[in-house]
Amino acid sequence: MSLVVRRARASDVENIVALLGPYIERGELLPRDPSEISGTIDHWVVAIEGNKLLGCGSLVAYSDELSEVRSLAVVPGYRGMGIGRALMEMLVEVARGVGVRRLFGLTRVVPFFIQSGFASIDIVEIPEKVWRDCAPCPLRDRCDEHPVMLVLSNQRPGRQAVPADGRGGNRNVPK
Repeated sequence: MSLVVRRARASDVENIVALLGPYIERGELLPRDPSEISGTIDHWVVAIEGNKLLGCGSLVAYSDELSEVRSLAVVPGYRGMGIGRALMEMLVEVARGVGVRRLFGLTRVVPFFIQSGFASIDIVEIPEKVWRDCAPCPLRDRCDEHPVMLVLSNQRPGRQAVPADGRGGNRNVPK
């Protein structure tokens, strides 16, 4: 059986919530409300093998040209099998498809992001994140996440629309 990485669907919400739950309980990811996930499902990607959701991740737009990789998670027993990398590749593909020029993340897993082409940056390079999310965060003075950035384009290309079905393409990834 092979892994399929695709755009998430409304039917994936319950499984995404279940996957993120333990990470949220351990404080490794910020809470994501099911209604928030459902309302932004077009911004999520999932990794599926058979009927089982093995990983997920999302994009959060801060402007037409700046987005964040958020809630990237893989079922613990399946880590180290390339699922996170496949999810990241799909998120980058989706971001490029809608004209994102800069993709960033706040992470405790910097080596994974570096292997995916991101570079460490200073938080001042993403003031949109600081003002929208970091300033009101109760952990801001003791944050242990590190900012990383992937520059997708230095040019300002025309934006391409996401397909109306919100799915885009699927990617089959052999295990």
